[in-house]
Amino acid sequence: MKDKLIGKNVLVTAGAQGIGAAITKLFIDYGANVAIHYFSSAETADQLCEYAASKEQKAIALSGDLTKETDANVVVEKTVEAFGSLDILINNAGSLVARKMLSEMETDFWHKVMDINMTSMMFVTRAAAPQLAKNDYSSIVNLASLAGRKGGHPGSLVYSTSKGAILTFTRALSTELGAQGTRVNAVAPGLILGTSFHNTHTTKESAIATTAGIPLQRAGNADDVARAVLYLASEYDGFITGATLDINGGVYNM
Repeated sequence: MKDKLIGKNVLVTAGAQGIGAAITKLFIDYGANVAIHYFSSAETADQLCEYAASKEQKAIALSGDLTKETDANVVVEKTVEAFGSLDILINNAGSLVARKMLSEMETDFWHKVMDINMTSMMFVTRAAAPQLAKNDYSSIVNLASLAGRKGGHPGSLVYSTSKGAILTFTRALSTELGAQGTRVNAVAPGLILGTSFHNTHTTKESAIATTAGIPLQRAGNADDVARAVLYLASEYDGFITGATLDINGGVYNM
């Protein structure tokens, strides 16, 4: 797998925090050039670029609000300008934003979360697809969630709905892009502690209760997800597409 990634050009959205940062670092460790998109994590993005430079590899940091079509297009354009081509797209950007029950759901909030998690992914993928088509083997990995499988905890209605949409988006896109040689897969992480998501939105008591129901008797971490993303992205001549890999310690399987 490592030999397949050397010199490959990767774009990771929200690639400078949490799971995204772990994904970025792992791609760098495996010899890839990485465009690190960020929205607010400029310092960490710069640190990851320095890390790549220390290994004599290319990395660039790109800021942008991916819910804006123009910004999404520019991020892809700058990636190709810097590296010459694009081999792998990791659609990692997303957020719960806040917990709201249906009775509390403002229309603007619904659209905001759907745009952050789903519309932004469409914008970036639409811009990247023609670039990915120029390679014999290319790959997209989308970050979904266990919430998209099970519905999530109370207050995550719109988040869970958007993550469920990503599962379908992945299957549909794998059919559309298969003819151009681009594989499209997803990962659906469960409880991944140590990320800003759970630090912000999950109480200690909730994390303990959830962990108690996981067969492996531990929560996941960002590296657990990064390794799975790397595998799906790096299998260039493989036969896996339209699939979702569940990363949850066995709490949900199908």
